[in-house]
Amino acid sequence: MIYVAPSLLAADFANLKADVKRIADAGANYLHLDVMDGAFVPNISFGAPVIASLRPHSRLIFDVHLMIMDPIRYIEDFVKAGADIITIHLESCADPMKAIQAIRAREVRCAMAISPATPVEKLIPFLPHLDMALIMTVVPGFGGQALIPETLEKVRTVKRYADSHGLNLDIEVDGGIKPENVGLTTAAGANIIVAGSAVFGSKQPRTVIEDMRKSAAEHPYQA
Repeated sequence: MIYVAPSLLAADFANLKADVKRIADAGANYLHLDVMDGAFVPNISFGAPVIASLRPHSRLIFDVHLMIMDPIRYIEDFVKAGADIITIHLESCADPMKAIQAIRAREVRCAMAISPATPVEKLIPFLPHLDMALIMTVVPGFGGQALIPETLEKVRTVKRYADSHGLNLDIEVDGGIKPENVGLTTAAGANIIVAGSAVFGSKQPRTVIEDMRKSAAEHPYQA
């Protein structure tokens, strides 16, 4: 099954509660929450208090993507704020396995992301310990970028590894994804699709989400 995870970065920050309800009513499965610290990435977004304020108002799966340095320091805060999934970046961790264990100890789903410049081979050893792998299809830090086609081979590599090793692993893609190109990502093996402006920026988000699911169904994984 394909899951759609609109990114809050593209929401109307003056009306977050209403905008989140709008995309939930449109059929979204997850809410992707990009936390940026201005150090790991050159932008600042929001933190645990914003997530905690939204949690009572939504049943969506809160998919918290920590684009921050040394994320192990804040895992407890984001769990308390209501995260269902916590994604850390391989590149931001002094001890990635320790960070994974810290997330696992709090009984939320654990994911790891890599940026386009990071070889996928560096992610492979951690896959057996994860619930989800996130392949960034743009350089992290800003919305509205175009998908980098070369990143899709990383998706395919992760999918092949997961299948060959019997792993129950979700594969998420994030960056520049819209109905016109979502089929490229699902054909490579992705099953969780992050989309920001394509969904939140649309006056008809239900149509966008339906179009994305239709395209995904027409372009299943090709081993």
